[in-house]
Amino acid sequence: MTATALQTHSLLRLDAAAEVQRITTAVREQVLNQSRRRGVVVGLSGGIDSTVTAALCVKALGPARVFGIFMPEADSSDESLRLGRLLAESLGIRTALEDIRPVLEGAGCYRRRDEAIRAVVPEYGDGWKCKLVLADVASGAKYAISSLVVQSPSGDTRRVRLTADSYLQIVAATNFKQRTRKMLEYYHADRLNFVVAGTPNRLEYDQGFFVKNGDGAADIKPIAHLYKTQVYQLGEYLGVPGEILSRPSTTDTFSLPQSQEEFYFAVSLDKMDLCLYGKNHGMAAAELAAIAGMEARQVQAVYDSIDAKRRATQYLQNAPLLVDAVAEIRHYPGGN
Repeated sequence: MTATALQTHSLLRLDAAAEVQRITTAVREQVLNQSRRRGVVVGLSGGIDSTVTAALCVKALGPARVFGIFMPEADSSDESLRLGRLLAESLGIRTALEDIRPVLEGAGCYRRRDEAIRAVVPEYGDGWKCKLVLADVASGAKYAISSLVVQSPSGDTRRVRLTADSYLQIVAATNFKQRTRKMLEYYHADRLNFVVAGTPNRLEYDQGFFVKNGDGAADIKPIAHLYKTQVYQLGEYLGVPGEILSRPSTTDTFSLPQSQEEFYFAVSLDKMDLCLYGKNHGMAAAELAAIAGMEARQVQAVYDSIDAKRRATQYLQNAPLLVDAVAEIRHYPGGN
């Protein structure tokens, strides 16, 4: 998704000024009164979601109460760190650089991932690159099945089917990255007496595009109700750097460049916004197709994919399951 995403469809157009006021008021209440903390920690990736989250927190609390963290690793793009630093400078916030590669190496993140890849590509090794891609359901794929794309040191690229075990191990290994980052966010939050801000937008939150106890963990999630194009709209209103507004969305998780569309959503994010809106508002596939510039069968395929992802990722949203309900003590005698 590029700067064209700023041209939000009228169905999703916000009163940006009013929405920023509403969010920042909520952030102040949640941080200072409900959580009784001094500020907010935000992991900065150079992407639009963390950028807008940080900008909203600064507008709500001031730059002294927002702390940004850069957490690159072996597969991170240099562009992510550069743009993250550009944002921090524009906002005037304090930051820390935490290179998480040694932690990931110690946990066996890269080793475990490469073992799973070699189960289907035996020659995979030093100098090779990889990414996971999803079949495009809107273009006729019957099932949204992930495949592995590998690139040899000589530049030869091929796409291969994964076994279920290999796929699960690759995902499990790469999840170390999000969980390690969250561990460091909470370290800094604890030492500063701050909360941790999560950065998922509505597509990610609704469709389970996050790691449980990784990037899914947070104390506040200021943009989880916003569709992706609405996040871009607020970014433009807040005056975030143009390079970030025009940067294509990326997972920045694998060594080959990878968009969020090809990894998880299997349809362009602007169309995914409209399809999720249509699904949430009970619009028939044919009705939304005329709006989104799609065929009714394509919209229906995305609708079906939305339902499937909701079912498959429901456990990510669940709190820990208990045998018996445990009463919560909400007020202490003599407390405030």
